[in-house]
Amino acid sequence: MYQAIFFDLSGVLYTGNAAIPGAVEAVAQAQRSRLAIRFVTNTSRRTSNQIIGDLKNLGFDIPPEQLYTAPIAAKQWVKEHQLRPYCLIHQSIVPEFSDLDQQNPNAVIIGDAEENFCYKKLNYAFQLCKAGAPLIGIGCNRYFKLDDQLHLDAGPFIKAIEYASSSTPIIMGKPSADFFKQIVATTGVSENSVLMIGDDIFGDVQGAIKAGLSGCLVKTGKYLKGDELLIQEKFHIAGTVAEAVNLALNQVREEPD
Repeated sequence: MYQAIFFDLSGVLYTGNAAIPGAVEAVAQAQRSRLAIRFVTNTSRRTSNQIIGDLKNLGFDIPPEQLYTAPIAAKQWVKEHQLRPYCLIHQSIVPEFSDLDQQNPNAVIIGDAEENFCYKKLNYAFQLCKAGAPLIGIGCNRYFKLDDQLHLDAGPFIKAIEYASSSTPIIMGKPSADFFKQIVATTGVSENSVLMIGDDIFGDVQGAIKAGLSGCLVKTGKYLKGDELLIQEKFHIAGTVAEAVNLALNQVREEPD
């Protein structure tokens, strides 16, 4: 029996500036249930407060304690290790890192920096990592969907620095098993009683399964026909998040054929 649902955001609850049909009602239904609810995102273009505000404007009511973001996890990691990061991140989330000491950096944080990805800045990140600075990735997704187009996410750039510097990145966000387990620990339930609902076959579904959770791929957002054939693990498939929530609420644990 499922005891918790983890929701991805973009592509699952909304696309662009519009909620996916039935998503607002599905989330509210899940929140009224006895299941523990968490919203799990690698979104690195908006602060936590901005994300909650954006979702509210779309009709969702998301308590701050239910939202877990990869940028906050990355920030917490460098604080715990008393590091001074060079932050190659999106301009909109710079304020969330402003209270960190970033002088004479001895660590690198890379997120979806959009236009900030340029040779000069990537080369500086490479030089730091080559000299021994840890490489922290805000998620490692390959791409995301925005305005009906696919866009490069942080993953390819993290992999470039990893390859060039021979570093092993520390990923704070999906598909990191540590990230999933960190969130599971806040629910008080076991990993195998959690259903992760996402539109990314690798970051959401496969990542969750490798962390001991169950996965459900929805055919919205970045989903492309044939994605369900890309991994060997067993998982659920649903047309929309509304179908996925019904699956969880009906406590369906049978794996697909």
